[in-house]
Amino acid sequence: MLLVLLSVLSTAPAFAEWYGTTEALMGTRISVRLWDSDADRGEASVRAAIDEIARIERLMSTYMPDSKMSAINREAFARPVPAGRELFGLIRKAISVSELTGGRFDITYDSVGKHYDFREGKKPDAITIEQELPRIDYRLIKLDMGEETVSFAREGVRINLGGIAKGYAVERAVAVLRERGVLYASVSAGGDSRLLGDRRGQPWLVGIQDPRNEESLAVRLPLSDEAVSTSGDYERYFDDGNVRYHHIISPVTGDSAREVQSVTIVGPEATMTDALSTSVFVMGVADGLALIERMDGFDAVIIDSSRDLHYSSGLLPGDE
Repeated sequence: MLLVLLSVLSTAPAFAEWYGTTEALMGTRISVRLWDSDADRGEASVRAAIDEIARIERLMSTYMPDSKMSAINREAFARPVPAGRELFGLIRKAISVSELTGGRFDITYDSVGKHYDFREGKKPDAITIEQELPRIDYRLIKLDMGEETVSFAREGVRINLGGIAKGYAVERAVAVLRERGVLYASVSAGGDSRLLGDRRGQPWLVGIQDPRNEESLAVRLPLSDEAVSTSGDYERYFDDGNVRYHHIISPVTGDSAREVQSVTIVGPEATMTDALSTSVFVMGVADGLALIERMDGFDAVIIDSSRDLHYSSGLLPGDE
């Protein structure tokens, strides 16, 4: 887990009104916790949130051959592939983040990313990266706004929504809970969390993991009714000598970005906090903070490669 929800979440079984579960979905650990005065209703709401995330995984996973995303990757160079409104909308959103970040966020990174195997400690050689880099360019994705189809302008392009889909999933799960009348809840997917309301009169306490010590927290943030996402170089990685290879790939180099160790973004909506945490990680401290300062309602905590902490102006220690 990149983010740790503290206090009530760590002691939830002691409170009869708090219901929740943890399951493995989307390649990570999904946690849902909510408060309800009725046990049956509370447990049904938990299941509804989990089911929503499972639905999104079936639509957007690149690991499921029958997903719509897999169909796009297989067929979009040969012909325009109907994506459906929801997936089309998220791809369009991802492209808008690419434009916002000058291409530092790019869902075509998987054209190189597919050659990494972090469990096996394998990485592409320089020749493979050189051959695949021309396929990393969000402008190679062609969208037909009327037909809601996706096509690729170059053979071998591959898209992966790993930098935005989990944020979208937790946002959707919270929307389902809100529709069911839930007032207080948290939904987490690895490093992405969406908080609904507060902790019944108190803020949620969100702990940001120390990137080099999984037993320690670097920062604690009191939050209510916000989204928070962390991207770190310590979830999927391997070390080769003194060099760490991890899953946050720079679209510019095809190699792991290494200026920072973790980035946490706080904001009103989890789809964007997810995408921005990846973007800022690739952009680095100066450019990343400059981007966040231009965005209303978003803040950042960055731990750089020297383990120094950097805050956007809205989260400077001592600010309320």
